[in-house]
Amino acid sequence: MSKFNSNKVMPRYFAIAVALTMVGVAIVAKAMYIMTAQKDYWTTVQQQMRHDSIPVKPNRGNILSCDGQLMASSIPEYKAFVDFQPGREGKAPLDTAAQRLVDELWDKNIDSLCIGLNDIFPQQSVAEFKEHFTKGRHKVNRDGTVGARHWPVWKYRMDYNTYSLLKKLPIFNLSVGKGGFHYEEFNARNRPFNTLAKRTIGVMYGEIDSARCGLEQSFDSTLRGQNGLVHRQKVLNRIMNITEAPPVDGADIVTTIDVNMQDLAERALIDEMKLPEVNADLGVAILMEVQTGDVKAIVNMMRMPDGQYAEAINSAISYRCEPGSVFKVASILVALDDGVIPRDTNYTIPTGSGVMEMHGRWMKDHNWRRGGYGTINVARTLEVSSNIGTSYVIDKFYGGHPEKYVQGLYRVGIHEDLKLPIEGYRPPVIRMPDTKTTERGRYWSKTTLPWMSIGYETQIAPINTLAFYNAIANNGRMMQPRFVTRVVKDGEVLQEYPPVVLKERIAKPETITMMQTILEHVVSQGLGKKAAPLSRSFKVAGKTGTAQIADEHGGYHSGVTRYWLSFAGFFPADAPRYSCIVCLRKTGLPASGGGMSGVVFRHIAEGVMAQNVKRLVDDARDSTSNFSPVVKGGNENAAVYVLSHLGLKAAAPREVKTSQGTVPDVTGMGARDAVYELERRGLKVALVGRGKVKSQSIAAGKAVSPGSLCELQLEI
Repeated sequence: MSKFNSNKVMPRYFAIAVALTMVGVAIVAKAMYIMTAQKDYWTTVQQQMRHDSIPVKPNRGNILSCDGQLMASSIPEYKAFVDFQPGREGKAPLDTAAQRLVDELWDKNIDSLCIGLNDIFPQQSVAEFKEHFTKGRHKVNRDGTVGARHWPVWKYRMDYNTYSLLKKLPIFNLSVGKGGFHYEEFNARNRPFNTLAKRTIGVMYGEIDSARCGLEQSFDSTLRGQNGLVHRQKVLNRIMNITEAPPVDGADIVTTIDVNMQDLAERALIDEMKLPEVNADLGVAILMEVQTGDVKAIVNMMRMPDGQYAEAINSAISYRCEPGSVFKVASILVALDDGVIPRDTNYTIPTGSGVMEMHGRWMKDHNWRRGGYGTINVARTLEVSSNIGTSYVIDKFYGGHPEKYVQGLYRVGIHEDLKLPIEGYRPPVIRMPDTKTTERGRYWSKTTLPWMSIGYETQIAPINTLAFYNAIANNGRMMQPRFVTRVVKDGEVLQEYPPVVLKERIAKPETITMMQTILEHVVSQGLGKKAAPLSRSFKVAGKTGTAQIADEHGGYHSGVTRYWLSFAGFFPADAPRYSCIVCLRKTGLPASGGGMSGVVFRHIAEGVMAQNVKRLVDDARDSTSNFSPVVKGGNENAAVYVLSHLGLKAAAPREVKTSQGTVPDVTGMGARDAVYELERRGLKVALVGRGKVKSQSIAAGKAVSPGSLCELQLEI
């Protein structure tokens, strides 16, 4: 028989169910009460307690030179503010007692605060600071309260040292809840070398993640890193940061830029642009390592409205124009490689008196007023940069099939798209023949071919011209210009960018060898002599270019002629290590690619080679010379002392073969020894000039008259 007694158990279950139901109803009722009657109160509490998660920006990676020097890095900057209602939370205004304490604090310390600020920022007077803060204290906010919550102390950002000085001032040295001083931190981009390679390294605007150009923009995702996330929670009246995801700092990129070479190229270019006879409004210089294509220096200078020169546009990769005579090398290279002219200097070209008709237009050489060059060979055509010589060859052998000539230009790489990693690069424009188009810029006439062969009717940026010349220096191998070698982080290489070969061979080896020789002759015995180093310690090869370019309206005959002057080449000519191009844009004459751009090329080449010269003292010795110095008469003890410290045999110096009563011959002596010889014979001595004795007023061999004055003329 079951022991379950329903009369006793069921009332108990019912009582429990009723109790639980009443608790549930009470909970729901309380929730409804909170959601309705107490909604405003708890909303205020929630706003005070809740702080949304905020992103944390990582440190942006550095941009380094090829030898590890900082070219761009991130540093903290600060902007300071004042809260004139310190300690206030939510929408509730400060109570009367708290507001009275704030007013007393400012009334008591505002003068000393403004004096301290004036010491830090003398650009603004004490009175102006005081007026500025008074305005902030009396500002009426949107919620009706008085006193700005985020009033700027100074309108500009400041570095950490300045920010540290601010924190020591009255009011600002108190906690945020008492003085109201607070700040915003920014990551600012700093370039230790200021504007050096500015447009290539890149420019940051506003916030640190606003890259606008250069490598800063191209490698922005690598440099920027990843944002972190911090949740801010109020616990016991304190705001605590709880990290949800830490930020990942950006990686560093190592460029190919050499700071010393960049500075050298920049100074050489600006010095030439400033010359009165040059007065260029735009200048470009690029220095490249032959075998790797590494860009060691890239300079883009433009004259600004104030007359100063600065990097405003990366013209080296974006400024396409008609290159002029530097293009003739590509034309002759195509003809040589195609075999239409023999690969020797026997083929001659009749340039006549320097003027020749080409399909109804007159082609002129630069010396046409002096009678021209007459009949010259192919090599001489490039040496003297003959327009007629180049266009005669191309028009004669390609006039019937101009597309073969253009295909040849494509083959030798002058038209190659370099696919540079920098925003703004514009590939060359060399159009194929088209006589049916109605588009003026694409129409191909009978004069297009001869004029294209000398560098007109094409659009090429300096970087493309240099890549072509670099390929010639590199025995025909065309390299992609390289700006970044690797990405590193915490000493570990994350990614490498090896040299890229765009064309294994732009022409036959024998053609390249011949062109290298011709380009060397352009400098040694042609129009490029100004590019040759003055010391003659190494040889240079290259080509000059002087082209008339269109004005800003696209015309050539607006009354003022603009010129594009260039020199492209490589050095040392016998074992090329570097290629370089220098371009200048100027208005009016004189205009000479060799005499102006070539000079800049020479300064760059000499400076680069001087930096790379590492020789031992023994290497400078001449085996035929006498290492023991010739010792003239003079103070014997001094001569012996010097010889012994030089590690040479301290032989007695030769005595002047004159008696004590005869004036000695002191010409060629140093001033000290000459005075010694004359004064010990009782003569007085007067020195004029510096260096060694060139002449003496009392002739050697005369009898000494004690006390007489002998004047010595010295010369270095």
